[in-house]
This record gives sequence, structure tokens and C-alpha cells, in this order.
Amino acid sequence: YIEWLFDNSVKDLFEAFKRGFYKLYCGEFTTNCDPEELELMICGSPVFDFYQLEKATHYEGGYDKDSPTIINFWKVIHELDLEQKKKFLFFTTGSDRAPVGGLGSMDFHIMKHGEDGAQLPSAHTCFNHLLLPPYQDIGKLKEKLLIAISNSEGFGLF
Repeated sequence: YIEWLFDNSVKDLFEAFKRGFYKLYCGEFTTNCDPEELELMICGSPVFDFYQLEKATHYEGGYDKDSPTIINFWKVIHELDLEQKKKFLFFTTGSDRAPVGGLGSMDFHIMKHGEDGAQLPSAHTCFNHLLLPPYQDIGKLKEKLLIAISNSEGFGLF
């Protein structure tokens, strides 16, 4: 019964999964991987080092690393808890996981967006671009960022 339950009953399903898996991750590349490396390839890095992301970020549209809004932005990001950081990643990249090389390997951009600090931040997830209005103080920046990342799925109808 155990052999049927764990082997024979799922044989066809597993073979279909295996064929699909090898279409994506085929050849010597996967046969030479240990389970931890394979998990990293599929799931991404479990480490969320936002200091590395800060170092790797590119700035556009009038911002640079020393702009007051950017300094406040990174203060807010570093103060977020893990779940909020995952929501931020999802908001800006479409995934709540770090890439294989870690957050420092991302091509992440922050662009100045308008002159009105009343707008919410927005993002182009396909390009890892955050469009950040020039907020005058850290409190407003945090408020608007938390609203944006907390309501980034669907149309807010639920």
C-alpha cells in the first residue's frame, strides 16, 4: 500500500512535472546541483539585504543618492519589518523574492516623479523602476509609501 501511495499513484503526474521541469532547467546544469543550489535557482535568495540594494540603485530624473527625498526613502525602507520589505519588493518588481545574486545584483532605479508630493509612489515592475514623488518630509514619505505597498494588488475593490 505504501509503494502504491507514494510511487504508483502519482507516477503519471510526477512524470509530467519532470518533463516540464527539464524543459526549463535541463541538462548538466541541474544534474550537477545539490538540493540547496536548486532551491536557490527556483526560489531566489532568502536573504533580504536592503543595504546592498541601496548601494546598487541607480537614480534618474533629478535624484541622486544625496537628495533629501532619497536619504529619507532609505531610512524608511531600512525601518520596515520583513513583511513590509517583501511587499515593497512585490510593489517594485512584481516578486517578493530576492534574485539569486541577492538584492545587490538587481538593476533597480528610482526616478523623480512630478513635483507634487501628494501623489503615491508608483512602479514599473517589468523594469524595476520606482517612481517616487519629492516628499518634503519623512513622515509623508512613509505614509504614502506604506499606502502604495499595502494596496498594490488588484483594484482595491475588496
